[in-house]
Amino acid sequence: MNTDIPLLHEQNRAAWNEAANHYAQEIESDVAFLRAGGKNFCPPEFEFLRELDRWCHRAIHLQCAGGRDTLSLWNLGAQEVVGVDISDRMIEVARAKSARLDAPATWYRCDVLETPHELDGTADLLYTGRGALCWIMDLNAWAAVVGRLLKPGGRLYIFEGHPIQWVWDLNATEYRFDPDPQYSDYFATNIAIELGWSETYIPADAVPAKEEQAKKHERQWTLAAIVNAVIGAGLRIEHLGEYPDPYWKQHPNMPADTERRLPNTFSLLASKP
Repeated sequence: MNTDIPLLHEQNRAAWNEAANHYAQEIESDVAFLRAGGKNFCPPEFEFLRELDRWCHRAIHLQCAGGRDTLSLWNLGAQEVVGVDISDRMIEVARAKSARLDAPATWYRCDVLETPHELDGTADLLYTGRGALCWIMDLNAWAAVVGRLLKPGGRLYIFEGHPIQWVWDLNATEYRFDPDPQYSDYFATNIAIELGWSETYIPADAVPAKEEQAKKHERQWTLAAIVNAVIGAGLRIEHLGEYPDPYWKQHPNMPADTERRLPNTFSLLASKP
């Protein structure tokens, strides 16, 4: 596939700068949540993020958005956290939170594929996920960045939407293929282009009108593609899990007992030899 990956990522940067308006509205509530010791993770994640105070000096969070999850790693015991995100506005939001909390946090505004080499070999934990990988257009290049950032013995932990969720109609009351053909094939290798956000994620009043928004480019990766990219970067797979737990309200019209009959998320734990 002949694509200009830096250009697609830059266009996504514009879209996330728009979405950051919603995150900016939550700075005060997020600071209160974090100051009270809050930890913004889904239940399956805690098994893999235990006792960070015993082994994690530096945690690096790729695609950190507004920093709530990054700073939650600090609340879990990481001595220092580093957030990397392509969106200028998201990094501004993250810096505002860490400044209010006086947290040991450093933030980098860049494409994650261009994460500074000064961070190479410094991460005890590299954390990412929950809607992150679909914005990466070159998965092998992403995995190579993960490999260079980790210390020997360092751990990669991904908690991400399960790739099968790509194919479903999000407005349906039961599992039904998305009528849009750019989404409804699990094995498709196309890059989906769209305007607008789901209102269960970004409220309509927090962003410009749909027709005025920046284009977004998403690429769904199969579970095998993700696992093989991690292996190809020289990491050792320690665990792979699949869960019924969703990380956002992606099926607002579906009964919970129906939604939980298929995997909504997965975990991947890997280590650098």
